[in-house]
Amino acid sequence: MTRFPAVDGLRVIAALAVVMSQVGLHTHAPFAGVVSRLDVGWAIFCALSGFLLYRPHVLAWFSGTLPPLTLPYLRGRALRILPALLVAVVLSIVLVPDPATTYLRWAVLTPLPFYLLLPGLGRLLTGYERPTRRSVRWRLLILVAFTVLGPVWMAAVMATGHPEAGLWLPGYLGWYAVGMGLALWQVARATGRLGLSTLDTLTRVPGTLWGIAAALLLIAATPIAGPYDLSTPTPAQALIKCLLYTVAVACVLFPVLTPTARTVQVLGGRPARLAAQLSYGVVAYQFVVLGLLDGPFAVQLPVTLLASVVLAAVSYRLVERPLVRLGKKTATASTATSATSPSSSPAR
Repeated sequence: MTRFPAVDGLRVIAALAVVMSQVGLHTHAPFAGVVSRLDVGWAIFCALSGFLLYRPHVLAWFSGTLPPLTLPYLRGRALRILPALLVAVVLSIVLVPDPATTYLRWAVLTPLPFYLLLPGLGRLLTGYERPTRRSVRWRLLILVAFTVLGPVWMAAVMATGHPEAGLWLPGYLGWYAVGMGLALWQVARATGRLGLSTLDTLTRVPGTLWGIAAALLLIAATPIAGPYDLSTPTPAQALIKCLLYTVAVACVLFPVLTPTARTVQVLGGRPARLAAQLSYGVVAYQFVVLGLLDGPFAVQLPVTLLASVVLAAVSYRLVERPLVRLGKKTATASTATSATSPSSSPAR
């Protein structure tokens, strides 16, 4: 399987969850505990990135081919992410200075470092030996260890009085590792490196796994996972919240790897695919919109969603998509030139 259509629906759900949680932070939202924990959308985005970006490294390892080239990969990431980010930051600076700082902390200190480290991390986890069943299992154990790092890091930074370090990559590496581990498992199962297990049965009952994820979020919505605003949690609360999110994200993502027909129909249809293209922009521009609004949750939520979707659609049409296409054309032309240059031509 080269494409996972149900992933589009998860992007949309993650974006909606993030927007609702952010609106909740700005208002007195009903069911404040549940609304605040919808920031799990950030964790879903991290896991999806880990899955989609690490999987090509796994495929290359299993097929004995070269891993993805670093420079084209970085160029593609930059063209997809930076345009909307820069526009959102400029708008924030011009219109509402405070949200600019908030957004920069989320956007720069969390996903970008992972994107920069992934080429090296991918090679480290897929090199040095053949992809045997034993080597696959060892790497899965390493990725499981990474998932533990996030909760431990969050507890440690709270215990040492440095909550700002919770925005650093180690605090979120566990969520990326969830996606990376599932990418390795999916390719290993598809190629026969790993045999059948209970996990295969779970992919056929997505409702059960999503129900478990919902139950975990309800547990997180209690005070056991910390305050509902930006107040500093205790070390135990930070650990529990991060751990609950990690397991919940694994339950959310796992069924879309080998989706049922119903799952594809609901999460992978054309509306979900179109909405997924705007999901990143919606998350970016919501900070600008929220900085301009005032009023109750019931008013701010629909206005924020509508305005963010409009801004994201305009941005995608006029800025993001043209730049991505230009990058692809440039990369294709560069490859063609390199292939026909005298140095790469066969000797006559």
